[in-house]
Amino acid sequence: MLNVLEWAHVHPPAGLAIPAARSGPEGAAGRAAEEEEPAAPEPAHPLTVVVLSPSDPTSRGQLRRMAELARDEGAVVRWFEARGGRGGLLRTALALAPQLLRVRRLVIGDPFSRLVQVLLPLCRSVKDVTVVDDGTATMEFTEILTRGGRLVRWHRSGRRMSPVDLAFGLFASAARRKLTPGGRHRVELFSAMPATPPPGMALRTNRFAWTRSRFGPPRTLPGTDLIGTSLVETGVVDPERYFAVVRSLAERHGAKRYFAHRREAADKLHRLAAETGLEIVRPDLPLELVARRGPVGRSVLSFPSTVVHTLPLALAGTGVHIVVCDIDQEWLTASASPRAHTFLSGITDTARNLHGLPAADSASPA
Repeated sequence: MLNVLEWAHVHPPAGLAIPAARSGPEGAAGRAAEEEEPAAPEPAHPLTVVVLSPSDPTSRGQLRRMAELARDEGAVVRWFEARGGRGGLLRTALALAPQLLRVRRLVIGDPFSRLVQVLLPLCRSVKDVTVVDDGTATMEFTEILTRGGRLVRWHRSGRRMSPVDLAFGLFASAARRKLTPGGRHRVELFSAMPATPPPGMALRTNRFAWTRSRFGPPRTLPGTDLIGTSLVETGVVDPERYFAVVRSLAERHGAKRYFAHRREAADKLHRLAAETGLEIVRPDLPLELVARRGPVGRSVLSFPSTVVHTLPLALAGTGVHIVVCDIDQEWLTASASPRAHTFLSGITDTARNLHGLPAADSASPA
C-alpha cells in the first residue's frame, strides 16, 4: 500500500487500487466477509484502495497501519477477507464486480497474486493499468511480459506444477495478456526497481517523495541495523547456513538490532536472539517508513531484497549507509530454484551499480 500512496502523490487521486498482500497461501483459513473501513471525507474523485487481506498476523498488522495512513491521505479503504476459507474469493469477486466492471483506471500492487489474476478479467472497461510494485519480483514481471511465459514468482520457477497451479494457469495467462501493453488499454509501471519494461509500457520511477516529505529525517544510532530475510522460509537458503552468517555479520559489523521480515518464523527469530544477542524488531510498518521515522543505525546491512533499492531513496540525504550482503551459492538448499543464485546476485549487482552500495565483506564496521 505504500507504493499506492507514493503513486497517488504524483498522480490525480482517482481510480481503484489493489495493493500487494503477498503472505499466506490463497484459500487459508479466516473470515470471508468484507469489512468496510471508516472512510475519511471523500475528495471529488477519491482513490479507492481495495485490500485483499493476507493471512499472517504481521502482514495484516502492517496493512492495518497503512490503511490508517491511506485514509489520512483522503483514500477510501475497503478491506476484504478474500483468503477466508471456502467461498471467500467468490464473495469478494461478487462484492467488487460492480466497481471492477466500470473502473477506468486500475492500480495493482502484485501482478503475481492469484487473487489479483482472478479479479482482472472483471475489469472490462479499464483504459489505464498501473503496476505499483517495488518487490524484487518486479524485474521478473517485466522479463516475463517481454519473453512470454507464466506469471509465476522466481523462487517457484522450475518446480513441478501442482493441480492448483494448473487450475490457475488460465487466469495467469489472461492476466499476462491484460498487463501486456497494446490494444485499447495503456500499461504503466511505477517502481523503484531497475526493471526494463517491454515495448509500449511506460516507466515512472518511484523516488519515495511522499515518504520523505511525510516522515523524518530520522535520528541515527551508533552501530549497525541488520535486515532479515525470509529466504529460509521460502526454502531457498539453508537454515544452519543462515544462522552462521547472521552471527558472523553481527560480530564483524557491530550489529545491535535485527529487523525481521514479516514472514520470518517465530522460532527462528527466538534462536537468532539467543545465539547472537541481537534485539529482534518486528516492524509494524514497511521498513522504508520505519527507517525514515527512526531511530535507525548509522549503517543498515541487508541481504538481497527490495530494500537494497528502496532504502537508498527513502534515506537519501540522512547520512545512513546501506550495505549489501551477497547470498553465496553454497548457502542454497537442494530444492532451491535453478535460477535462485542468478536472480539474487542480480539484485545486489544492480543495487551496487545504481546506488553505489558496498558489499558486506568490504564495508568497514560502523
